[in-house]
Amino acid sequence: MKVSTMRRVDHLVGVVVCFVLTAFRRYVDLLKKLRKSQPADIRRILFIKLAEQGATVLADRAIRRAIQMVGRENVYFLVFEENRFILDLMGLIPKQNVIAISADNFYSLLCGTVLALWRLCKLHVGAAIDFEFFARSSAALAYLSGARVRVGLHSFAGEAAYRGNLMTHRLSYNPHIHASRMFEVMVEALNVPPEQLPALDIDAPSVPSSEPTFTPTTQELGEFKAVVQSWAQTSEYSPLVLLNANASDLLPIRRWPAQRYVELAQRLIEHSAGVHVAFTGTSKEAELAGRLVQTIGSERCFSMTGKTTLRQLMVLYCLADVLVTNDSGPAHFATLTPIQVITLFGPESPALFGAKSPRTHIIYKAIPCSPCVNAYNNRLSACRNNVCLQRISVDEVFDLVCSLCKL
Repeated sequence: MKVSTMRRVDHLVGVVVCFVLTAFRRYVDLLKKLRKSQPADIRRILFIKLAEQGATVLADRAIRRAIQMVGRENVYFLVFEENRFILDLMGLIPKQNVIAISADNFYSLLCGTVLALWRLCKLHVGAAIDFEFFARSSAALAYLSGARVRVGLHSFAGEAAYRGNLMTHRLSYNPHIHASRMFEVMVEALNVPPEQLPALDIDAPSVPSSEPTFTPTTQELGEFKAVVQSWAQTSEYSPLVLLNANASDLLPIRRWPAQRYVELAQRLIEHSAGVHVAFTGTSKEAELAGRLVQTIGSERCFSMTGKTTLRQLMVLYCLADVLVTNDSGPAHFATLTPIQVITLFGPESPALFGAKSPRTHIIYKAIPCSPCVNAYNNRLSACRNNVCLQRISVDEVFDLVCSLCKL
């Protein structure tokens, strides 16, 4: 299902669902008060982050904190099927604890959601933590999961999208702290009485610098090195620069102009006789990458777009020297490997969503209209001309690549 379609469903159907569930919740809460129900015993924790693989990487410390609290075998994650791979790769949560919903079409989405909720109800999850920023669907799922404790963002003064009043532990969104810190604060909120919220009298977690955590096997490295050599048509393809010219359908305005990638590749190839350039991406982006490679017109530039599994892509990051990417998922999960990553920011702020790694190098212009995408506007921008990214010149990206590759 297209991202735009899911957004419309979340808006049109989600508002009604959250309104109805909120009314039902008030009725149930009234009955609980009359019966003097006991406090919830949190033995299992569920995270809900349906989309965006990069944000899942940023949630690493939050997940680890939950594991400290209830044990690895008692932490669960609800996610769209196409986004579960990064969870399996990180290895923090048992694979059987990842509950994936297929979003290929409306029917599979509906059936997958019902089955996921059925499983969650049988698990008797004690707490559900909604990592989505003001999405209605995730708020509804948190409530319908059966969790008696539910942590999530709330629009207290109408400052963000309406999604009812379904959380027991309601937090204010803080646009001045990094997303990874926000995720960790959500976990710590489990230890705070709900009547004290949204005030949180705790120290905000620091954002540590991440280290590589993905280690391919020797066999994987050897086998995929041979694959790269076949595509590069040489055994000496180093230094290898990877270009990720897409930014997912969620926020297409995060794309640096495709022609800039062409110019960057051409300059790198002209500058050094040994450098090779490869485009990466999903199968949906293969046609665009093919056109860019054809325009560049060099035997030292080739496309691996759509020709790797996601695990193979991670192995490729271990073999390459530099990745140049728009602000997107690859910018984050590449930090799990030793590759140097150049991330081009524009519509979003790196202060909130930039990867925290000594191998991440961010280029951001911070013009007056940037960032224009945030949690308050449901990450929808009226901008149709991303001058914030167009201000990033080929020269400065080229110089940074040369510096990192020592060209």
